[in-house]
Amino acid sequence: MVGARRSVDWGFPRWRGYGSSREATTVRLCDRHGCDDPGNCPAPKSPNSPERWHFCQKHAAEYNSKWDYFEGLSKEEAAERAANEQRDNAGYAEASHYGWAGSGDGSRSADEMRALEALDLESDADFTTIKKAYRELAKKVHPDVAPGDKAAAAEFQKIQIAYEVLRQAEERREWKG
Repeated sequence: MVGARRSVDWGFPRWRGYGSSREATTVRLCDRHGCDDPGNCPAPKSPNSPERWHFCQKHAAEYNSKWDYFEGLSKEEAAERAANEQRDNAGYAEASHYGWAGSGDGSRSADEMRALEALDLESDADFTTIKKAYRELAKKVHPDVAPGDKAAAAEFQKIQIAYEVLRQAEERREWKG
């Protein structure tokens, strides 16, 4: 008597991901001749065509570098389309001005750079160095150390705000969500 195959999912948690199966998945390869990388970047074969090439990321970048977005349009139509695109994307440019958008490469914002300047640190300082510099400066200019000194109190407030900016930026970088 033939019974059901035994499962490898013994109890909880499951040993396989939900929705996974035992069959092999098909991977579409890059349409560039001789390339064996996965072709996960679709690109149109011609303007306004539903047909697509499927390139790897390297070949998609190469293909897109030669792409003419305004091909087949008159100068007036091209200018109108460019103005519409610029109008629709103006919010992204504004967001980058305020530091809400970034390149994602880990570079520091302008606020972080000013905060590092206030703590007399280089732009590539890690958070342990930042914390150490903040504590050293805070011990020198703390209002309890220099009572009645308005300049020291203002300096302490400045470095406290700088440290808070850098601490929050570090928390944003470390948050895994």
